[in-house]
Amino acid sequence: MRTRSPAVAGSFYPAEPAALAAALDRYLETGRQRLARAGAAGRPKAIIAPHAGYAYSGPIAGTVYAAVRAGTDGIERVVLLGPAHRVRVDGLAASSAERFATPLGDVPIDRVAVHDSARHPQVHVLDAAHAAEHSLEVQLPFLQRVLSRFELIPFAVGAATHAEVAEVLDDLWGGPETLIVISSDLSHYYDYDTAVRLDTDTADAIVALHAERLDQESACGRIPIGGLLIAAQRHGLHAHLLDLRNSGDTAGPRDEVVGYGAFAFG
Repeated sequence: MRTRSPAVAGSFYPAEPAALAAALDRYLETGRQRLARAGAAGRPKAIIAPHAGYAYSGPIAGTVYAAVRAGTDGIERVVLLGPAHRVRVDGLAASSAERFATPLGDVPIDRVAVHDSARHPQVHVLDAAHAAEHSLEVQLPFLQRVLSRFELIPFAVGAATHAEVAEVLDDLWGGPETLIVISSDLSHYYDYDTAVRLDTDTADAIVALHAERLDQESACGRIPIGGLLIAAQRHGLHAHLLDLRNSGDTAGPRDEVVGYGAFAFG
């Protein structure tokens, strides 16, 4: 597979480039305003961003990507991890593709880094895990809009431990040229008040860097999040909550909602 084609363009986000760019710019501008009101500053080394359809999670993703845009100088590669929703994955699934395509263009893959990461037994190439996976894809247009050019190191995460994810992140950590992105939604399909309570507890655990407090109710991406929290502790990072809302706040009813959080680590 030389190019991984978009799987959810036209459903999760606009397929027409001009419409997609306009939507991204709206989310980024409202995110910038939200950060300005909160007085948030500082260049993130790593972020957690949601991955639902843009109508639902786009405003929250816009908040954290506005923080990335404010400190993009020197970022040349992005390590992107998200949960595998479509295919069973043991460990971390890499891709054999040379590029991932979106309506905004192609993102080149750092093939050297992907090859080197395969020295870990928990990493293996599984293109089927990437073919229809939305958790990674929906982050790419945001990244393309805030970074001038970058190489991508993508992993779909399945049955792995937090420590196994942290081990891979440590290898790819790099310096200011490397941004780490964890793609995850929070609670799923609870009523609004229950979701707010659960998501607040999850946000508290993330900010405290307590991976052991994450469970199946916390987030679909709890495994890559937990790996980041362990790596963040090792590298002396602090986590900051930038935005915490759910689909009942953005574009859906409140009887069954999905939670979204935006976190920056620096």
